[in-house]
Parts: sequence; C-alpha cells; structure tokens
Amino acid sequence: MADETKEKAPVNWWAELRGLAWMLLAVLAFHTFIAKPFYIPSASMVPNLLVGDRLVVSKYPYGWSWVSASFHILPRAGWRIAPGTPEYGDIVVPVPPDRAEDYIKRVVGLPGDTIAVVNGQIVLNGKPVPQEVEPPVRLPVDNDNSCVGQFGEMHPCLDIFEPYRTRLEDGTEVYEPPTYRETLPNGASYLIIDHETQGLDNYGPVTIPDGHVFLMGDNRDHSADSRAPSRLDGGNGLGGPVPIADIGGRAEFITFSLDGQASWNPLTWIKSLRPGRAWDSLRPEIRGEPE
Repeated sequence: MADETKEKAPVNWWAELRGLAWMLLAVLAFHTFIAKPFYIPSASMVPNLLVGDRLVVSKYPYGWSWVSASFHILPRAGWRIAPGTPEYGDIVVPVPPDRAEDYIKRVVGLPGDTIAVVNGQIVLNGKPVPQEVEPPVRLPVDNDNSCVGQFGEMHPCLDIFEPYRTRLEDGTEVYEPPTYRETLPNGASYLIIDHETQGLDNYGPVTIPDGHVFLMGDNRDHSADSRAPSRLDGGNGLGGPVPIADIGGRAEFITFSLDGQASWNPLTWIKSLRPGRAWDSLRPEIRGEPE
C-alpha cells in the first residue's frame, strides 16, 4: 500500500518561470519573423477593411528591419535584411516618421514612380489610374465600434457617411456612399470610397525615392496617409513617401470580425461576429493585362 502520508514534491518555480520565458520568447520570435495578428481601429480602409476586423500580417515579404520587432523596441534605422519591394495594391502596415504606431494603408506608388493626385484621382507616371463607378457598397448603420474624431471625441466610425443613409426593402438601414473601382498598372483592382471634395484630393506631383513607396487609404476622404503631413509638420499622416524599412509587413487575410457589440460576457461574442468575413483574402484582385 502506498504511503498516503508521503509529501508531494515541491513545485520547481524556477523551472516553471523558465518554461514561461521560453514560450514568451517563441511567441515574440514568431511575431517578429513570421506573422502577427492585427486589429483595425479606424475607418481609413473602408470598404475593404472594417473597424473590428482581425487579420494576419506576414512579416517577411519585404525583409526584416527595425520595425519588425514586436512593440517596435529597436531604434529606428534604414537597414533591411533580405529586402523586398511591395507590389501595387498590397495592403501594408507602415509606421509614421514621428511615433512608433502602426497604420494600415495600400501601396499605390513604387520606387521611381512620379505620383500626383488630381481631383481625387491618382496620376501615375503621367497617366490617370482608371476609376470606374461601381454600385454603392452597403455599410451597416448599426455598427457599434467607435473611432476618435479630429478633436479627440469618440463617434460611431461610419457616421461620416450619414448623408448616404438609406433603408432597404426589409427595413435594414445602411450607408451607400459613392463607390469606385481603382485598377493599378499591374492589374491590382479594389474598391474605394470618395464622397467629398477636400484638401487631400490634390497632391504633388512627387517622385518616389528609391527604397520608398506611396501609400493611400481606400476611404479616400478619411485617411491620414502619404498625402497628409506627419505630426512633425502639424498633421496626422505619413508625410509623403514611406521608407520600406518603416513597413512592418503585408496584410494577408481576415481571421474574424466583431461589430462592437461584444462585452466582457462571452455570450455576447458570438452575436457580435460579422458573418462572411472570416478567412477573406486581403490580396487585391488582378484584372486585365498588366501595363
């Protein structure tokens, strides 16, 4: 008969902590070199990305640099290991020049291109990028996610489209803002929203330096991108062409999306899931023959 009074061996807390440390290092290494999760906090990439989308960003397509490390703990620098160049239409995660904060934008200009924006239309190397009118996208009115306004106030992210509120036959209310299909020289094609006349509708021309790309949001009137000055110059944008060394990866696919109704109660999580968005690819559609 076993000795019931025999004491259990004491917990080796050092071994437990060491195991947790190795696990943490493995997670950080995976986030640094392979992929990391990303959360969409703003409406700058509507209609293709909604606030509340969770997605996977691959870290290796353009090489590794200071920005690859989790939490951007390395000093800002221009070096890259195994460098690569983004393609037209890639959705990427840049860091602005004045702070270690992740943005998410689309590549619309490559090194050596001359780019301008004229009345809201991109002009690339002297040729207007085609924009075709599309049926308006339908965006939900009942989205409970909140965004930070120009003066720090919180507001529903999609109320910027209030003039386009409409009621469908089944009684559902949606926003239907003016929608266009933009197609870049390599055939990368995607939807954009352009519904206002504002200062960022005209920009440049500028020539994109070697090792840089030009980035814009798909929600053209509400995106702090390469057209907008950075905080160093009194704005909130990327301040012009962005060094590829300041891009932390490429968005690959959506894992799931929450509409903002979830709380601490797990019973609300399923109700908050947006149907039909999980595993959607974020690579642009390729249409026609590249120029």
